[in-house]
Amino acid sequence: MIKKLLLTGFLITATVIHASQAEPTPARQTELRNLLKNDCGACHGLTLQGGMGPALLPDKLAGKPDGLLVTTILEGRQGTAMPPWQPFMDREEAVWLVGVLRSGKR
Repeated sequence: MIKKLLLTGFLITATVIHASQAEPTPARQTELRNLLKNDCGACHGLTLQGGMGPALLPDKLAGKPDGLLVTTILEGRQGTAMPPWQPFMDREEAVWLVGVLRSGKR
């Protein structure tokens, strides 16, 4: 019973956090899309179909949790060429960017 209540509370909290996240302004969305195309595209391919880094297409991201993708964007991947992008965006912007990648609408 306690486990069920804790899980329910966690799911409600996660839903509220996700729902309360604001989208970046239109100007910032343009900046983030440019970063995705130019900076991410330098390693993941200009069409994000892969290159030095893996493909970032919706079907390739399916099954990967949003939290993992957001953390990878913000903190990078140790031992790889994936740098941390946290100096250039905050967590909400990384969440938005993951949504853009999942939608396939870059």
